[in-house]
Amino acid sequence: NKSLLFFLILSSLNFQYSYANDKQKIIKELSKINNFIFEFEQFTNLKKENGKCNVVFDNKILCVYKDDKQKEILINGKTLVVKQKRYNKIYFYPFSKSPLSKILNKEKLINLIKNSNVVYKEKFIDLLYVDEYNQKVKVSFDKNSYELLGWETTDKFQNTIIFALIIKSINEKYNLHDFELPKQY
Repeated sequence: NKSLLFFLILSSLNFQYSYANDKQKIIKELSKINNFIFEFEQFTNLKKENGKCNVVFDNKILCVYKDDKQKEILINGKTLVVKQKRYNKIYFYPFSKSPLSKILNKEKLINLIKNSNVVYKEKFIDLLYVDEYNQKVKVSFDKNSYELLGWETTDKFQNTIIFALIIKSINEKYNLHDFELPKQY
């Protein structure tokens, strides 16, 4: 009985070390990134969308969707803007209340990684985090390269949004003007 108990305690410590080690490797890879460009597939309920995004840590993203509405999502650090060019419509939302505020800010993302629960899948690692407002965020990383693969969040309308991405370039030059708020129509 004592040897079984010792084995269980040792195994538990081994798993905890593995979780911490993988989290540290993810954080190490993430710390090398200042900005990145990626292609994505977004699933909101049963609707699938795709396009291309440019992320600049901290708190900036520009996503251009390949759709008939000519949709763009822009976050400039303070404001989240949804633009539908085809219909000349622009919607403004506070960024601080978006679950993306935990992903697009490197410091907050590292904190999320440190304080999340780890779930291992065949080819990736899911980090599950629930904040003080019961907002759930799942961030996925490649199991071997520790590269960001996507995230899953819930928006203010209680829609589950799954965002799968493929990083195309890291730390390329970018135009800061791309992240300026549009003038209202």
